[in-house]
Amino acid sequence: MSIVISEFMDDESVDSLRDRFTTHYDPTLVDAPERLRELLPDARALIVRNRTRVDAALLAAAPKLEVVGRLGVGLDNIDLDACRQRGIAVYPATGANARAVAEYVLALSLVALRGAYGSSAEVAAGNWPRPALSEGREAGGKTLGLVGFGDIGQLTARLARALDLRVVAHDPAYPDDASLWSAHGVTPLGLAGLLDQSDIVSLHLPLTENTRGLFGHENLSRMKPGAILINTSRGGIVDESALAIAVQTGRLGGAVLDVFAQEPLSAGSRLTGIPNVWLTPHIAGLSAEANGRVGALIAERVTAALDQHKGNA
Repeated sequence: MSIVISEFMDDESVDSLRDRFTTHYDPTLVDAPERLRELLPDARALIVRNRTRVDAALLAAAPKLEVVGRLGVGLDNIDLDACRQRGIAVYPATGANARAVAEYVLALSLVALRGAYGSSAEVAAGNWPRPALSEGREAGGKTLGLVGFGDIGQLTARLARALDLRVVAHDPAYPDDASLWSAHGVTPLGLAGLLDQSDIVSLHLPLTENTRGLFGHENLSRMKPGAILINTSRGGIVDESALAIAVQTGRLGGAVLDVFAQEPLSAGSRLTGIPNVWLTPHIAGLSAEANGRVGALIAERVTAALDQHKGNA
């Protein structure tokens, strides 16, 4: 057996791999670690999303593994050091789901600013909450702050201009005089300045020791009063209890969370039932189109890696 796929991958991409390699595709393997390990001794490639933990124990069960394909961009579920020591190549689907995430950020920005799009049941029941819903905010003229300015942040900035949003961003990877800022019409700022100015703050960061808990009480309290926080990156970056307090007390105007410190989100979470908090199950980067692009890219990269190893054998 050459390829094991432990989480959802689009059918066309799976079929393209099956045309070339013996491929075991079972998206339930992520919840059956013992069955997954049983399939790994002969695997040359493993393809995962964000829930399969590719750690030292899993790698030990895969002595022939040559490549790991990640159907997404975050790599915090993969032990990169252990892969490096084994000479195992790791390929994320960089850029392939950027549009899905960027559109999600802008769509939910509009929803959160307006604050009126959850009233269908009330209106259908014969109520007419027009006065209560007549003070929503427009996006035009507001400031969108992007914390992290990689592929997704850059595309978000480009699309945001159509809504007349002013865009500022913080990313220590780029100096203030880097040409990409002017190319995207974005003003670079320090984190404190961004939080002070932004009506919407959208996070586009990897989860590292430096970013874990970055948005706790201190940085949440630095945000502009009434601002909206959107997190489509990794749940561990935001202190969910601190965020719940900030929204409940009116310090922030709302929050949109697609990712959580623990997934699935535990029943009875501090975030449950808070008005102006929108929760989705880690789907910002998922769409019919993005699924196809991500799958095709990873299938292509895994195929090329296996062919190269075969040629070098």
